[in-house]
Amino acid sequence: MALTENEQAPACDWYQCEAGVYDEMCESGGQPRAHWDYFAQALQTLGSKELGRRQQEALRLLRENGVTYNVYDDQSTFSRPWELDPIPFLVSSEEWTTIEAGLIQRAELFNLILTDLYGPRDLIKKGLLPLELIFSHYGFLRPCDNITHSGQHQLVIHAVDLARGPGGGMWVVGDHTQAPSGAGYALENRMAMTRILPSLFRDCHVHRLALFFHALRSGLASISLKHDSDPNIVILTPGPRNETYFEHAYLASYLGYTLVQGDDLTVRDGKVWLKSLDGLQQVDIILRRVDGNFCDPLELREDSHLGVAGMLEAARRGNVAIANPLGSSILENPGLLAFLPKLCEHLLGQSLRLPSVATWWCGQQLERDFVLQNLHKLV
Repeated sequence: MALTENEQAPACDWYQCEAGVYDEMCESGGQPRAHWDYFAQALQTLGSKELGRRQQEALRLLRENGVTYNVYDDQSTFSRPWELDPIPFLVSSEEWTTIEAGLIQRAELFNLILTDLYGPRDLIKKGLLPLELIFSHYGFLRPCDNITHSGQHQLVIHAVDLARGPGGGMWVVGDHTQAPSGAGYALENRMAMTRILPSLFRDCHVHRLALFFHALRSGLASISLKHDSDPNIVILTPGPRNETYFEHAYLASYLGYTLVQGDDLTVRDGKVWLKSLDGLQQVDIILRRVDGNFCDPLELREDSHLGVAGMLEAARRGNVAIANPLGSSILENPGLLAFLPKLCEHLLGQSLRLPSVATWWCGQQLERDFVLQNLHKLV
């Protein structure tokens, strides 16, 4: 079929858009979206054979750097090599500005919710949150009640799962506040991609990741209870068999923090100490990658071998800061999504900028009736 005078050939003849769905790369007519245009043309010039060769080069770099993801239920192998698609997910600066504003608002909202749930619990008293939604969830750790935290924000790291909605806007499908992963893998991915496609990343003016890690350093330093300019920060890992252990070790090296397991720490006189060849060193901040209920066998899970006995008491006395705070996993409760719009109006006086995927709390009569009537349509 010949093209008419007003039609243009797709920039990537090797890429086929699926009809009837939102395509990240192309408009409905097959032309690349504005922020994809240069990248798509460069890929067309590169060709599929050369792109495949460079993908193999990226995988080789990842293998040499030891990038892995551990899989618990894989009987054939425990440590699985990290995979990387050579075509990245591109977001325009304009759309990212909208997403960024929504993420900042969401993090601020979650910070206020967390402060209230382990403090006065006014949200429950005023009927804005059902008490059974909170108190029956495994993420609510009662021993963490009324612990004083330093800094403006309890949440130092907040990760969000985003998905494209039917109308083309972004929706939140999940929040990660306990021990969010991904930053280290993103950095390793970026380094590999800039090695195999250096001119593409340079010419596309991709936002640098260094600003995020600078903010992470500053955020951690801000929660130091000693207000020390050089606090002693450690990363607490469950150990090499954890699924994201590579990232724990990688971030410790990149950020210059000490990577520790529970046995490397001890609590004495209400303070957390790092055991070293030079003796005990007081720990000021713990960036934890251990689930909260495993962090202290004395007050939380008594069968845990991953934490250190007395950590919670040290935090209670104000002698150590923990990021994210123990008990922050309550914010990962999917039932909270149903109440976020009203909570945002109440706590911030604003509408929720990034909508959550449609969620119903079946502890309410109307919502339960709707879910039962539409169960065949819902996930």
